[in-house]
Amino acid sequence: MARTKEFDEDDVLLKAMLLFWEQGYEKTSMQELVTHMGIHKGSLYDTFGDKQSLYVKALKRYIDMFEQAVSEPVKRRLADTGSAKEAVRLMLEMAVNRNEEYPAGCFMVNTAVELAKQDAVSRDLVQMGWTTIERFIRNLIAEGQRSGEIPRELDAEGLSHFFNNALIGLRVMVKTTTGSEKFRQIIDMNMSVLQ
Repeated sequence: MARTKEFDEDDVLLKAMLLFWEQGYEKTSMQELVTHMGIHKGSLYDTFGDKQSLYVKALKRYIDMFEQAVSEPVKRRLADTGSAKEAVRLMLEMAVNRNEEYPAGCFMVNTAVELAKQDAVSRDLVQMGWTTIERFIRNLIAEGQRSGEIPRELDAEGLSHFFNNALIGLRVMVKTTTGSEKFRQIIDMNMSVLQ
């Protein structure tokens, strides 16, 4: 008879995600993961596989959370205001507004910096996440162009890359920079390209 799990798989995966996000892949030991997740080493291996497999699952979890956390409020802002520009601005503002439940910065950015050269799976997941974000931004800009709010001659595809790059930069800066005025100036400057 198979034993039933004595833990919530999603809950312990979230704990692993937060530890990897805070410390990175290399600096996080299996013992730290076992302790932080509150499960036995055998349960970790049986449920998630080795450290690299656990990291990939944690990164996928983050990407799903990130997409949901960004898309829902941004779509709501667009619906409430009818302004694609306001929706794009909200995305930028969300990148610098700290949620104390989570480490500063972005787990995808951390992964790209730490593992992109040595781990193709992690690199591809990050690229997939960024492609999804760019598609979302491109759709916002196209909506703004259809409504006449954003000039039609602007390249929506190029702007999606530009704004994703801005989001990445802001998520890096938030790890070391304080001061909402500096971030407001950066966001205003980025938004000026939509004039």
